[in-house]
Amino acid sequence: MNSAGSDAKDFEKKQGSSSLQNESLALSIQYEEELLEPTEEEEKRLRHVVAAPKWPVYLICLIELAERASYYGTGDRLYNFFQYPLPQGGNGAGAGPDDQNPGALGRGLQVATSLNLVLKFTSYFFPLVTGYVADMYVGELRMLWMGIWTGVLSHVIFVIAALPAVIKHNNLCMALAVIGLLTLSLCTALVKPVLLPMLLRQYPHETNVVKTLPTGERVILDRDASLQRMSMTFYWCINVGSFVSLATGYSAQRVGYWLSFLIPLVLFLVMPVVLLTLKDVKVTPPLGESLFAECLKVIKVCFEGGWFKRYRNGTFWEYARPSNLQSLGRIGWRKNKPGFYKEHLVEDTRVTLAACVIFLYYVIYNMNDNQLSSIINNQSGSMTGKGVPNDVISNFNPLAIIIAMPIIDYGLNPLLRRLRINFKPVYRIFFGFMLAVLASVAGAIIQAAIYNTSPCGTSASTCSETRRLVSPLSRWLVGIEYVLSGVSECFAMPTGYEIAFERSPKDMKAFVMSLFLVTTALSSILTQIFNGIMTDPYLVIPFILFAALGTVFAILFLYRYWNLDKVMEAERKQRMELEALEIQANTPPPAYHDMKQKL
Repeated sequence: MNSAGSDAKDFEKKQGSSSLQNESLALSIQYEEELLEPTEEEEKRLRHVVAAPKWPVYLICLIELAERASYYGTGDRLYNFFQYPLPQGGNGAGAGPDDQNPGALGRGLQVATSLNLVLKFTSYFFPLVTGYVADMYVGELRMLWMGIWTGVLSHVIFVIAALPAVIKHNNLCMALAVIGLLTLSLCTALVKPVLLPMLLRQYPHETNVVKTLPTGERVILDRDASLQRMSMTFYWCINVGSFVSLATGYSAQRVGYWLSFLIPLVLFLVMPVVLLTLKDVKVTPPLGESLFAECLKVIKVCFEGGWFKRYRNGTFWEYARPSNLQSLGRIGWRKNKPGFYKEHLVEDTRVTLAACVIFLYYVIYNMNDNQLSSIINNQSGSMTGKGVPNDVISNFNPLAIIIAMPIIDYGLNPLLRRLRINFKPVYRIFFGFMLAVLASVAGAIIQAAIYNTSPCGTSASTCSETRRLVSPLSRWLVGIEYVLSGVSECFAMPTGYEIAFERSPKDMKAFVMSLFLVTTALSSILTQIFNGIMTDPYLVIPFILFAALGTVFAILFLYRYWNLDKVMEAERKQRMELEALEIQANTPPPAYHDMKQKL
């Protein structure tokens, strides 16, 4: 596909997109009020403000909060649960005395790493199926109900596996834990693809609109800035839920794993009450037919004979438009059979595939952001803790996001708008990518320091597992890696969510969101390739390798998508024009209505 920089030349430039005019002002959106799109002169002159969503938005975020509390509160415990054996002198539920790490199954670092990668892969690959099913057949609310009850089942299984009477039977406990892991990933796959599209759909305006304040001032409700705030609120709630991992970590250390798995279960049992209040939110009903199959028709036509020549001269997608096919004398998208797809479907397919290319850059980003979690957890286990559970340090990631997100949203972004600095999407993503690279660089430095100070040298991980000898370095140092990766997510992830929502057909929001989520699954696959060097004495190498890859792809992304904001604005306008033309073409003339009334 052509890069965003070259595509921008073919599109109308967005007026006034260089900056927002003043600090954002939260406004209550009046859904019933009919607001007009601003003129070019108004875009430049009037103050741009951020519109605050109505209360259903926050209930949607509560469901995501509970799901993330479940995923991280349980998932973060599984590293130690699989890696370390039941502590000697412990209470038989996984909790250990003194500075011992909690544990249960004693299967080692590589098994723990592999199973946690399985959790990540299935959690973010299954959405390809669940997102498609939600769009086409089930609907968003029903999919959420399925996800909540699946989550309840998963945690019931984990609680049973962690009971002292069961945990002492290693093979039985292992089998139950793997079943719980797979059902937990299915829960994530059912919930994640539909929540954010449902949230952003509550914003009622397709464009910037002019609104008159009670003071008489006319302002512009800025759609992009409003969606950005909604996405950041959503991501903030994700990390509030993730912070529950702190409670489950100390529960495993002090009481046992049964309590750490019980806490997310209690949160999930509250969610049916929350979901019952969401009956009146704006949702898209299932189509009952495959829009994905329609997109495949467009792609098939695009790749008909001479496709490479059309790609070179810029008519690759134009060729597949029904209006163009009709001008060539065809009676349908198939050469000898009648019947066309809708005109706007060509543009929808083009934009969706262009978005998917952007998502591929997140595969490398995720490798720096969260795919080395098991090694980082192992790092902290090889360092002096003084009673602090090693898997609790990971909570610096959500804590950094919880603190940084409001600062960025209510401090940095308004300041940039006042200074008329356009911190556009491509800049935000690039900055997030580079912060994740710095996290890997910090990981390499800390791991090298562990090898240099551990009594066992380059066997530090094995030493901490078997002989309980650790480096004198404080495990709090690992928090640096989590803070850097957390702040990186504040810039990269909400912007990625916005792109997934904006550059997708209105009836395929959940499916395209699942394509964005699947980048984490692809990252897990690539990380698994390097599993052979994720052991002593090679643990410095993965950090260096991923940092190098992240730097190269971040620079390539910045170069390729320099004008992405202009392209997305032009795509939105073109999509609205095509939809308006189709509505006009399908609307019978007035005389037809008069005739029906007479009959």
